[in-house]
Amino acid sequence: MTHPPQSAAAPVAGPAAPGIPAQPVQPGPPLPPPAPPARRSAFAEGTDRLRAAATTEPGRLRIIGAVLALLVVAFGAVTAWQCDQRASAADDVLHRSQPLSSGAADIYRSLADANTAASSGFLAGGAEPAATRDRYEKDISTAAAGLVTAAANAEPGSASEATIARLNRLLPEYKGLIERARTYNRQGYPVGGAYLRYANEKMQQDMLPAAEDLYIRENARLDADYADATPYPWAAIALGVAALAALGWAQRRDFLRTNRVLNRGLVAAGSATLAALLWLTVGHTFARAGLDGSYDHGIRSLTVLHDARIASLKARGNENLSLVARGAETVTVDGEQYDAYYHDFDKDMAALGTGLSRAARLADDSGGTAPVEAAQDSARLWSRRHTAARTDDENGDYQQALDEVIGAKGTTGECFDGVDGDLARAIGHAQGEFRRAATAGRDAMTGLPAGAAVLTLLGAAGALGGIGRRLSEYR
Repeated sequence: MTHPPQSAAAPVAGPAAPGIPAQPVQPGPPLPPPAPPARRSAFAEGTDRLRAAATTEPGRLRIIGAVLALLVVAFGAVTAWQCDQRASAADDVLHRSQPLSSGAADIYRSLADANTAASSGFLAGGAEPAATRDRYEKDISTAAAGLVTAAANAEPGSASEATIARLNRLLPEYKGLIERARTYNRQGYPVGGAYLRYANEKMQQDMLPAAEDLYIRENARLDADYADATPYPWAAIALGVAALAALGWAQRRDFLRTNRVLNRGLVAAGSATLAALLWLTVGHTFARAGLDGSYDHGIRSLTVLHDARIASLKARGNENLSLVARGAETVTVDGEQYDAYYHDFDKDMAALGTGLSRAARLADDSGGTAPVEAAQDSARLWSRRHTAARTDDENGDYQQALDEVIGAKGTTGECFDGVDGDLARAIGHAQGEFRRAATAGRDAMTGLPAGAAVLTLLGAAGALGGIGRRLSEYR
């Protein structure tokens, strides 16, 4: 007799004890499946594979080749990046920040000279000389053109942009006051002098300080460009030295293991890396020397010469206005009253003398020294003639004093023109010195970023080729 098969999952009753009926065994809950092993991170697995590979010579060679190539390529990348930054900053020094700094100085000079020309024309009376009028108009046009250039190069929303906008607003106001002063002066009304003094006040208290602020800001931008262009690329140099050291170590290791004196691939890599490192250090040394020279022999002299020229312009303006005001403006110093314009003239002439002395010390050749010395001679003669004119004015001989200031010959105006012309020649010479030195500094880095990148790529290829040659021996 056959019995139906029992299910494998059915419970099996154990033997019953005597006198006790057998009880079926109740099934328990099913057991959970075993958990899969935890997956390790990719970094841990890679580390294990790298450790396993490092136990064999081919694995060690592959690691060495990768590290060498990475070092050389990193050296090339950092070199290209740092040199490109410095070359760009050097180009900005030459073509952007220095011209803008000089342009800001020209704006200041043009405004101050226009004010001087306006006062000179006023002193001449109704028949204003055509040359004086043309000089005034030329100065105003130069200042307006300089403001247009400055506005085109100003950062949007910057303080320089606000200063330029302010000057653009004040310039027509100043011109309007001068035209009123001229109109009333031609008609013989004394109110013309009041308008001229008001125009001078607007120039001295509003316009020239704004122009000076613009000049200071442009000089700060120039200094920032120099600071970006001149530091040594220490990160690139350090990586280059590290790459050369690693290549030398790999070459020595290869010699100790194979008794081969040279590995051609490693030699090629070392030569390319050394060439890039030498080009970097020598090129940047020459670039730094050129830029430092352009600052020492160009920018410093230009700053002093611009300041001296501005002082001479302010002195001439105050000298003219002292005759226009005829004692109407006074200033109290230590309890004593002085003519305000004569007092300011003395301060400006002292600043001119100091500036010319500093410019003479900074000049390092006859091209720079000769015009400064000529300006010093003219300034000394100007002081003597001014003293004579002031004495006549204070003694009541106004016409004699006027002739000694704006007359046809032997006047302080001739001395001022001599100082201004000599300073213009000195500034032109200093500009040339700056351009020559700054151009040499910038050109010393020409091609360096691209050349270093190419050399280091060749070096990385050489390192991989040299290690690959050794690996081929294990196949």
